[in-house]
Amino acid sequence: SVRDGDKKAIVPVARQLANTGFELVATGGTTETLHADSIACERINKVTEGRPHIVDQIKNDEIDLIINTTEGKRSISDSFSIRREALNHKVTYFTTVAGAQAVANSLSKLEDLNNR
Repeated sequence: SVRDGDKKAIVPVARQLANTGFELVATGGTTETLHADSIACERINKVTEGRPHIVDQIKNDEIDLIINTTEGKRSISDSFSIRREALNHKVTYFTTVAGAQAVANSLSKLEDLNNR
């Protein structure tokens, strides 16, 4: 899930991750943004929207990487359980688009090296 101000910037990151083999899941607004750019993405509930939600998927070891940018006290508070379970399950977690872009670039380069 990314805040509204990051939605446009997350598109190339999501495309890179999808091209390296990641299956994407996102909350409603982020899913709509990715679908508008023809990026496959499964919609998942926010924690406050009921189950199943992202924390359930983390607990089930179905998530390998999290990009969660927040804005405002409520959003930061709502993401606490995501951050806690990410730590408990050793899931890499990024809170900025720049950090997510850096890992997507690295994974793309690694994919290129492995395909030589």
